[in-house]
Amino acid sequence: MVRFVIAALCSLFITAALAGDYEDAWAAYERKDYATALKKWQSAAQQGNRDAQLFIGMMYSEGLGVIQDYKEALRWYLLAAKQGNDKAQYNLGLMYSKGEGVAQDYKEAVRWYRLAAAQGDDEAQNNLGVMYQNGRGVAQDYKEAVRWYRLAAKQGLALAQYNLGVMYGEGRGVLQDHIRAHMWFNIAAVSGDKDSVKNRDIVASKMTAQQIEQAQRMARECMSSNFTKCD
Repeated sequence: MVRFVIAALCSLFITAALAGDYEDAWAAYERKDYATALKKWQSAAQQGNRDAQLFIGMMYSEGLGVIQDYKEALRWYLLAAKQGNDKAQYNLGLMYSKGEGVAQDYKEAVRWYRLAAAQGDDEAQNNLGVMYQNGRGVAQDYKEAVRWYRLAAKQGLALAQYNLGVMYGEGRGVLQDHIRAHMWFNIAAVSGDKDSVKNRDIVASKMTAQQIEQAQRMARECMSSNFTKCD
């Protein structure tokens, strides 16, 4: 499923000229009047508004107010992505990676993920890390995977924090370090991720009480510093 917080995007990208349409579209979306929401966003999208194009792509991808149509979703995402919308670029990466509406193409997925990641999109950074870890569309490179996971993890993305914990736990792209693995699993667990809780406890079984205490202290410092003191 295409995952992004549409409410946050709606408030972030509203322009003065189209504020009325956006507000009406979002109000309609919230009351599940998807047909009206689509109509309002289409008005803005036809004027070249990249964020409205993104939302229309999302509706076609999810089948909200329209028959689910991956090819049509891809078309709208492409319009927005070419104008630099990072979430549209990320969603294109997903569609190429999964082969939704287009032939599966990992290299093309990487291209779109990279464009979104360069703009700071945390999900794109994480997925780019996955591509490097698994060698999909790029040569397998654990160090590069760790680099992208770290960028996303420091933005607070729990999945990237989990992935970084795995890399430290297995010693891929970094020296094996149970303390840092525990730290990142513990941080990801704050978001309620069950796999992170499970892996944290597995790693803890390989650690001394002093090491666990150190990992917990590092996790607190990392989070209290807004992820600026995590190394």
